[in-house]
Amino acid sequence: MKKGESVTLRRVPTPKETVIMVVEGLAFLAQLVLCILFYNYLALSWLCYLGWALLAVAMILGWRARVAFETKGKAPEGEGWLHTTAVVDSGIYGLVRHPMYLSFMLISLALVLLSQHWLNALLGALLIGLIYSDMGREEKSCLVKFGDAYQDYMERVPRVNLVAGMARRARRTARDDGRRLR
Repeated sequence: MKKGESVTLRRVPTPKETVIMVVEGLAFLAQLVLCILFYNYLALSWLCYLGWALLAVAMILGWRARVAFETKGKAPEGEGWLHTTAVVDSGIYGLVRHPMYLSFMLISLALVLLSQHWLNALLGALLIGLIYSDMGREEKSCLVKFGDAYQDYMERVPRVNLVAGMARRARRTARDDGRRLR
């Protein structure tokens, strides 16, 4: 297999993965309900402001990730944007490997900050943990689908650490600029 090429595979979730997805969906819905019922429960307005800001960042991050997938993922004609046939490693995907998952995690954290209720914090911790474990399964699937191209990508770009991703990109850019000056 050449670098950047992929194998066309349709991955069907296992029963265990299906149960995990249902639990994630129910936990998210419960977080939304708790956020409505207990909005600013501790009356810490600064946490609410932080929650709204984090929610905005998460929405922008998720939107940018989807646009990158749609424009650079090379999905076959008639297929949805999730059926990418190329490793998307530029734009937001050049900073973190899983910006959509990171977006979901940040949304969950934002809901905790907006509600400030212990039960929402518990659900948020559960949901963030489940989403993080989803990333591991996704990476195994991508390694099968894209092979060495995805392995190279994993070595260059951190899983979800946006700060480390920006630092690595800055170092690569500085190194590349130094080579061009020689």
